[in-house]
Amino acid sequence: MSMFRRRGDHYVATFAVDEVRVLRKVANEVVGLLTDGFDHGDPVVGRLFPDVYPDDDAGTAEFRRYTEGDLKTGKIDQAGAVLAALPDGDAGGEVRLDAEAAEAWLRALNDARLAMGVRLEIKDGTDLGEELDDAVAADPGSSRVFQLSVYAYLGYLQESLLNALID
Repeated sequence: MSMFRRRGDHYVATFAVDEVRVLRKVANEVVGLLTDGFDHGDPVVGRLFPDVYPDDDAGTAEFRRYTEGDLKTGKIDQAGAVLAALPDGDAGGEVRLDAEAAEAWLRALNDARLAMGVRLEIKDGTDLGEELDDAVAADPGSSRVFQLSVYAYLGYLQESLLNALID
């Protein structure tokens, strides 16, 4: 698995072909969710754009009217930063991020994990290792095993980039 390292003013990781494919798919799914599939009734959208005033529908609607477009554009741009930095085509390779791109990646990875967490019903107290073990025991080839593995991988990648930024 790739891990980010600080190299001068950049944060660098080398990704295998499969990692690039997964990151490209995840980033494209986030963009799709925020464009074609944008629906406030979707729990994932609700997690990415929570009600600012849970007990005041009118206040929440007013806040959304002024902020949601910019927030949505920012999230799409962050996912775009991931896509732009990934190696072209169907190949692995090195990703070099400056500080601004690294921050965008962190936010994009967080959005992707929040979205996946909702779909996978991951809660604050969920033991991801236990959840993955249970899914493997039930059906090692299931889509849930794959999705939980991607969720864990995104967390690992997010942590490695955060640690590189802090160092």
